[in-house]
Amino acid sequence: MANDKITRKNPAGVSEPVGNYTHITKIPRNAELYVTSGQIGVDQNGKLPESLETQITNTFHNIRAVLESEELSADNIIKVNIWATEKIDWDFMYGEWSALFGNNYPAMTVGYITELGWPEIKIEIEIWAAKV
Repeated sequence: MANDKITRKNPAGVSEPVGNYTHITKIPRNAELYVTSGQIGVDQNGKLPESLETQITNTFHNIRAVLESEELSADNIIKVNIWATEKIDWDFMYGEWSALFGNNYPAMTVGYITELGWPEIKIEIEIWAAKV
């Protein structure tokens, strides 16, 4: 019988994740794949706040809106790529992360870079999702 749902796991023989993510996420055949552009911390009026924390909050709001536009939820997210230009306060970030994912973490990659598309952007998050 084919597995018709998205599965996440941390395989034996690999150390536990160092953060709130899963080592491997598997999507079944014939699932629809969705890839977002990197979401940034602009508010609904297109304004970009100065603080990283506010940009993070706005970015997660934007992620939810993009997902909802396709009738997707956090359960559909299979991979998250995060780029930041300054050190992330992970206690703050994981508050937003947990509000979106609960304990059902997708695969994740984080990179610190010197600049994003605009010099004022401090964080950008790209989402990969699948609908079975």
